[in-house]
Amino acid sequence: MSEPWIDIAGNPASGLLLIADHASNHVPPDVALGVPEALLGEHVAIDIGVDPLGRALCAALGAPGILGGVSRLVADLNREEDRPTLIPLSSDGHAIPGNAALDEAARSQRIERFWRPYHARIAALIAANRPRMLISLHSFTPRLREDPGQSRPWQIGVLYNEDDRAARIAISFLEAAGIVTGDNLPYSGKHLNATMNAHGEANGIAYLGLEVRQDLIETAEGVARWAGILAPIIRTTASGF
Repeated sequence: MSEPWIDIAGNPASGLLLIADHASNHVPPDVALGVPEALLGEHVAIDIGVDPLGRALCAALGAPGILGGVSRLVADLNREEDRPTLIPLSSDGHAIPGNAALDEAARSQRIERFWRPYHARIAALIAANRPRMLISLHSFTPRLREDPGQSRPWQIGVLYNEDDRAARIAISFLEAAGIVTGDNLPYSGKHLNATMNAHGEANGIAYLGLEVRQDLIETAEGVARWAGILAPIIRTTASGF
């Protein structure tokens, strides 16, 4: 892989652009994280189910997409450039010793290699064909490793910061469909919204931030089911812009 993203072909005339920051657990061979290989299959390294769901939604909507092409342990693409957690030293109780060993120059080089080109690519896609609405796609764990007793009942979370235009529309449709929906839960877009802040709110573009519970999209059947549920809701939400 030569670029830190994966483009998904689609028709810009759809008025939509899907963005999935944490779709990959790829670690380039020359990046030494110092973590067990098994950890790369867990949520600390990747948003489980987001790659196939993002592709299925792009296909159903006829929309282009951009998927993050490196693990969030290499560079968290959904963080501001000056955030210390852009290159995490630990995640959900797991130390990342290779990241802790980076000096300031090596840290800057990693940001230059992965984070900046990814966000430049998003900016270029938006400049070339300004969408009516962005779709931000993530997934969340049913419970945190650090607090396994805390269950998360929501099937879908809808995240937003200052611009809640699309969120308000989509939440009403999701709830009407009987979907247990988190309003800025299990995470709040007031605190974790870097990509949509930069490319949605800063440009005045409406966006729909979706978090899907991972156990619902762990299988091909689950992905197909939720793509079928979400695609018409996304389409209807976007029609308002």
